[in-house]
Amino acid sequence: MKFAIVFAALFALAVAASPASYKDAQVLRSESDVGVDSFHYNLETSDGTSQQAQGQLKQVDAENSAVVQSGSYKYIADDGQTYSINWTADEFGFHPEGAHLPVAPEA
Repeated sequence: MKFAIVFAALFALAVAASPASYKDAQVLRSESDVGVDSFHYNLETSDGTSQQAQGQLKQVDAENSAVVQSGSYKYIADDGQTYSINWTADEFGFHPEGAHLPVAPEA
């Protein structure tokens, strides 16, 4: 149950974060498969936005589990450029990567 709630919350956050101009986009492709301990989905819209993700429940130790996820999304911004993000999320946090994102200096 916890897994489904986390998935639904992340999906709702992604949709709610879309700028108003994206709300008129038409869904071209939408696929999803949500199971008890795993999920995956793909979404593509007419405005050039697409996203995909997959995840599964991971037993971290004897008492704790985490939903380990990975995915990507891309969109065309107001400046006309296409921005792409690849990301992972696990028991250590959210880790996005993209050519336009700043990178922390090495320690």
